[in-house]
Amino acid sequence: MPANPDLAIQPPAPVLLERTFALADEAATLAFGERFAHAIESVREASSPAPEGQAFHGLQVQLVGDLGAGKTTLVRATLRGLGHTGRVRSPTYTLVEPYVLERAGGELALYHFDLYRFTDPAEWADAGFREYFDSGAICLVEWPQRAGALLGVPDLVFSLDLDNEGDGRVLVALAYSESGKACLERC
Repeated sequence: MPANPDLAIQPPAPVLLERTFALADEAATLAFGERFAHAIESVREASSPAPEGQAFHGLQVQLVGDLGAGKTTLVRATLRGLGHTGRVRSPTYTLVEPYVLERAGGELALYHFDLYRFTDPAEWADAGFREYFDSGAICLVEWPQRAGALLGVPDLVFSLDLDNEGDGRVLVALAYSESGKACLERC
């Protein structure tokens, strides 16, 4: 087990935009997930047809927070906001759950990862997940710190913490890319 695997990720690059959202209850988390889904769609549509250098190349979103912080709830809400009507499973044991969403301009692939069970970053490399991140898909990664620096620079990091004053959550969102920033501006 690496030393301190649950420490927050060190800043991988300069932050382009930071926003904090108070999520008073589960309904607020679900509403944020829906807004985030609409932001993803908006950014994808704005890049298609793509001006030179403006194509949508996918999105890597890292979800950081303790057990029970609401990471999977946020992923479920995002999938629902994107129109997924089927079951949304937690990938705790499967490590990744794939989703393919039909769109007028073609399919949108979304992969939900949960790296909680990893004990060493090499496990991420050995699992062969790099191809998912290089495919233009949306990759939502719970427990990204378990892969160390192997994930590279994310587009967004969503850090969820319990609100000390109630049952809610506080979501701190950091954008590290222009597409991440564009999504965050629309949330």
